[in-house]
Amino acid sequence: MCGFAGFRLVNQGLSTPPEQLLNKMADVITHRGPDDDGIWFDSTHNVGLCHRRLAIQDLSPLGAQPMRSSGGRYMIAFNGEIYNFLDLKKTLECEGVTFQGHSDTEVMLACFEKWGLLPALEKFEGMFAFALVDKQNNTLHLVRDRMGEKPLYYGVQNNNALVFGSELKSLSCFPGFDNEIDRDALALLLRHNYIPAPYSIYKSVRKLEPGSVLTINLSNARSEPIIERYWDLPSIYTSADIITDRQHAENELERLIKRSIKQQMISDVPLGAFLSGGVDSSAVVALMQEQSNRPVKTFSIGFNEPKYNEAEFAKSVAQHLKTDHTEFYVDAHDTLNVIPDLPSMFDEPFADSSQIPTYLVCKMAKKEVTVALSGDGGDELFCGYERFFSNVSRWKNSQNPSLVNIIKQLLINKVPPAIFAALIQKIVPSQRHFSTQHIVEKLNINKSIASATSLQEQYTNSISYWANPATLVKGAKESKTFLNSQSVEGCGGDLYRELMLLDTGSYLPDDILVKVDRAAMFTSLETRVPFLNHKIVEFAASIDSSLNTDGITGKHLLRSILYKYVPQALIERPKRGFAVPLEYWLRSDLKQWGADLLQEDKIKREGYFDEKLVSRLWNEHQSGLVDHSFHLWGILTFQAWLDGTNSMAAPMGNV
Repeated sequence: MCGFAGFRLVNQGLSTPPEQLLNKMADVITHRGPDDDGIWFDSTHNVGLCHRRLAIQDLSPLGAQPMRSSGGRYMIAFNGEIYNFLDLKKTLECEGVTFQGHSDTEVMLACFEKWGLLPALEKFEGMFAFALVDKQNNTLHLVRDRMGEKPLYYGVQNNNALVFGSELKSLSCFPGFDNEIDRDALALLLRHNYIPAPYSIYKSVRKLEPGSVLTINLSNARSEPIIERYWDLPSIYTSADIITDRQHAENELERLIKRSIKQQMISDVPLGAFLSGGVDSSAVVALMQEQSNRPVKTFSIGFNEPKYNEAEFAKSVAQHLKTDHTEFYVDAHDTLNVIPDLPSMFDEPFADSSQIPTYLVCKMAKKEVTVALSGDGGDELFCGYERFFSNVSRWKNSQNPSLVNIIKQLLINKVPPAIFAALIQKIVPSQRHFSTQHIVEKLNINKSIASATSLQEQYTNSISYWANPATLVKGAKESKTFLNSQSVEGCGGDLYRELMLLDTGSYLPDDILVKVDRAAMFTSLETRVPFLNHKIVEFAASIDSSLNTDGITGKHLLRSILYKYVPQALIERPKRGFAVPLEYWLRSDLKQWGADLLQEDKIKREGYFDEKLVSRLWNEHQSGLVDHSFHLWGILTFQAWLDGTNSMAAPMGNV
């Protein structure tokens, strides 16, 4: 795993020599690749690439990048791993291709020369983002893997230059970088606590969406980028031949997972795994240990607050599997030490608070290994989230509403929210301490859920932190995202598969995978996600949900596989998730930090948020009567990011 950046210039109007600029763009992402660096610039087409290398396969100089293909047609800067590169290499050798080194990058280039870009992509199993210059066709391709494991930003900047890279900090090095903040994206941040692709915090920058290729003609200075899909998740779900045979599904799933883990255990550097003690990570570790001739190194994070602590369960699983286990307990002091690094770590505001323990477990693992496998993706692919079940139940009930629900809906729809809130405050003692605005927001969320005309709309509203975040962000309106632009109707009426598709296409790449990639790479640790091999994803998409769930719990097939290796008693317990006690920390150890960032005059001066509403949220949270931590964390991460960048974006002021 590495990092790269580059640009395509339309003219030579730069004040900085291209090579010097490329070095600068590479230097700011040294954490992604501390082992080596390289640059390449083609003055004929004014295109340049830079690369930082974290050596995993072929530690010799023969694995250095940017790398030229043996025939000279292609030049690549690549971030990621191609897990089936040895199989591809054997195929190419049978066709007469010879190799100088042992890296997957060299194999990729040989695939492009032998078969072309799109046919090669169809054969790749892995996580990747790369920039590929095709000298024969005078084109530049930017490519991102099917599931969005590896990041890739791009944007048109000063003098119509196309600038791209693994992280925003490389793009921001470009002279004249347009750093105007996208208020619409900021509203999306408050709705989801992350900024979904294709948007970024900057108006001038976009994220290339998973499974996509961006192509630009280097021969034509006025050419516009063309984006096309080479793999489409909704099509996978809506065109799948549904599997209903439980034994076949379980056997094939176990075979595919074992195969994926075996591929991902190939490494020329020390390797381990994260272990929370839950179904997903325990399954990955169990199948790793089953295929390893030595104890697998495993790593867990714990909390002193029992409500959030899963380390004890992870330790029990590790003892049963006889892994080489390490655990680290986190307190508020550890959190305070991480917070100043979050703006640089994530490049843009990102508000999944589990980012903190994720970083800490990565930092701990890096002391012993360079590669770590994780169990991410299991909940999305195999129906593991409680919210799936509550939403399906709520939707079914809404189709046959009771008299009580009908009356409740009429009240919510007909009575103005402010009046309804005042009535609630008078007749419900527990609500009298809350502001009218707080109750109105809760009513608006309930109204948006209850008035949904589809399960998709209901689900989107139910997982939103704000019903209408544009009321908080001055001058904002929301843009369409995967959640409300993709149709799930082709899932054949299987409600659980519809929700799994929505999460796999949004929450997984834009939250979970962002969190893991940035936190791990900030410590120069490579993470691998076995469940996200596209063959597993395609198979999971074809499984009838009745094989995964009984309507109360999910991941039944995965559990059946796991229980062959780990006793059920060690796994079956209420799920706690990888959360932190943010509610309490914001009233204690993080209180002063938060208060400084949310000063009313500061918020007003910067001009992004409704300062009165922000103050109400903070004061209500400090009262201890209500938990606003998830709402506040989105605002706080933006404020911390704003303070931690050199952004010169002019505030709009009162709109």
